[in-house]
Amino acid sequence: MLEKIFKLQEKGTTVKTEILAGVTTFLAMAYILAVNPAMLGETGMSVQGVFLATAISSAVATIIMGLIANYPVALSAGMGVNALFTYTICGTMGLSYKGALACVFVSGIIFVVISVTGLRRMIINAIPAQLKLAIGAGIGFFIAFIGLKNAGIIIASPATFVSLGDFTQPAVILAIFGILVTILLLSRKVPAAVFYGLLVTAVAGIIAGLCGIKGMPTLPNAVVSAEFDFSLVGVFASGMDELLSHPSCFVAIFSLLFVDFFDTAGTLVAVANRANLIDDKGELENVERALLADSIGTVFGSVMGTSTVTSFVESTSGVEVGGRTGLTALTTGILFLLSVFFSPLLAAVTSAVTAPALVVVGILMAQQLKGIDWDNFVYAASGFMTVLFMILAYSISDGIAIGFITYALTMVGVGKAKEVKPIVWVLVVFFVIFLVFLPK
Repeated sequence: MLEKIFKLQEKGTTVKTEILAGVTTFLAMAYILAVNPAMLGETGMSVQGVFLATAISSAVATIIMGLIANYPVALSAGMGVNALFTYTICGTMGLSYKGALACVFVSGIIFVVISVTGLRRMIINAIPAQLKLAIGAGIGFFIAFIGLKNAGIIIASPATFVSLGDFTQPAVILAIFGILVTILLLSRKVPAAVFYGLLVTAVAGIIAGLCGIKGMPTLPNAVVSAEFDFSLVGVFASGMDELLSHPSCFVAIFSLLFVDFFDTAGTLVAVANRANLIDDKGELENVERALLADSIGTVFGSVMGTSTVTSFVESTSGVEVGGRTGLTALTTGILFLLSVFFSPLLAAVTSAVTAPALVVVGILMAQQLKGIDWDNFVYAASGFMTVLFMILAYSISDGIAIGFITYALTMVGVGKAKEVKPIVWVLVVFFVIFLVFLPK
């Protein structure tokens, strides 16, 4: 049955590999179950309610992705867009969290429409092949930076913006240990090295914690939790009246659309490149189904009571373990569903534990840079700017925007403006509007 649904032999994978990949992806994403409720809780939303909404919507959206699109891609409440929800839409714009959820719902419905009509597929396939490589590599640097930042290896600095953290801190030492172990396993070509590196790091942290070292992963004080808060389910409906009365609602919807659209595009391109899901024409296989699954996730998430649910770049950690099909996503989705009941077990999955996986996956994804024609200034400039701004702006969508604008301008500079696809020019206009006029 699994072979028939997921075409495992055709994709060159096995059930064992797919399950390991799914577990790895879940562990790399598990932080969202703690981070998202804490962030959205600042708007007045129930923290337990957001946790439940995040876990269930992640599970449903990821399972849909696996079954419909056969992609090894997991979904959850997107980082960055949840900050947009909390600090910009509810904070700066002044919408209530109910009104903000209504905006997410409407943006999701629009996503479904443009996914069904093929517009999203057309835009993604319009991205030049060289830019797709740069986007994938840029996301590699981006998630490595996230891992280093979350583990405290890289910290903010008023003098130099960023700096090395305190290498005497136990959590930092554990993360560095995990990175070195995972790199060693990969260099020895150990199968599922990313997963085993993550596992070794978690076990080492737990042992250190039992020895009295503070800041380490801990053994859970319980296994099962039966506390369920459904108070946010359906509350978006009571915020629909704000869409007509609040002056900023349309800007909020467009901002949600823009960020989710291009974050998803970047993630799918990156995963497809690493999982060999690119056809002979350089286009993503089954991309219409993947985009539909992503848009359904956004709608379902808003109904459950969380910010935009989108494809997660951490899915690449599972791909590097060997995940190639929707069975990887199905495994991750089931684990998200189980997390509703076994949330205490997540105490062992800290940022120090997941950092090695993110950093090493970043190394692997950065290898896509070798496919860029660096002797061609158009590709060199646009690729470089894509990677650079994705990291410095801490945003996948901003990096893509800068890369597109650079590509179009350099094509004009070398006298090849006519070779730029019309849809690319349309996107450039939207990117300029987004970067200049929309709130951050």
